[in-house]
Amino acid sequence: MGKIALQLKATLENVTNLRPVGEDFRWYLKMKCGNCGEISEKWQYIRLMVTAPPTTVSTQTQDSVALKGGRGSASMVQKCKLCSRENSIEILSSTIKSYNAEDNEKFKTIVEFECRGLEPVDFQPQAGFAAEGVESGTVFSDINLQEKVQDLAGLWGAIQHLVGIILLVNKALQRDAGSTLCAFCW
Repeated sequence: MGKIALQLKATLENVTNLRPVGEDFRWYLKMKCGNCGEISEKWQYIRLMVTAPPTTVSTQTQDSVALKGGRGSASMVQKCKLCSRENSIEILSSTIKSYNAEDNEKFKTIVEFECRGLEPVDFQPQAGFAAEGVESGTVFSDINLQEKVQDLAGLWGAIQHLVGIILLVNKALQRDAGSTLCAFCW
């Protein structure tokens, strides 16, 4: 399948450097089996954190799971409930980027995934994001984007400016010769 890039489009008000924080940041996705087309009903998360690989592969999300035949590891290895094919997906850590004030209201790739049989078809941003005040440099940590509109005005007194993050709708899936770019709806 190759690489799939997740793109974000947002309106940032007096904040910049919106980013996922830490190796344990959870990317909540719905996955599609590349073999039979089965789409997961529930949100599943994958994360970058590397731990000792488990000895068995389950349908639950794992941290750095060993692939069959000693072919390395992946952020998630999953057996499809419908066709029983083992698929995997890996977060490409070097591709994780922040969304900045200059990216305002533009689509920007914030992460890429190496897909081997699993294809993300939907994304649900949740907790674990951080951002900074444009003028003050105040750090806002543990921002939960699940609400789709984050009003950080409760901290207004500390920075003397209203700040906020508004996530916008997506554009269609784009495919080119090198990789797939996905921008998901909320």
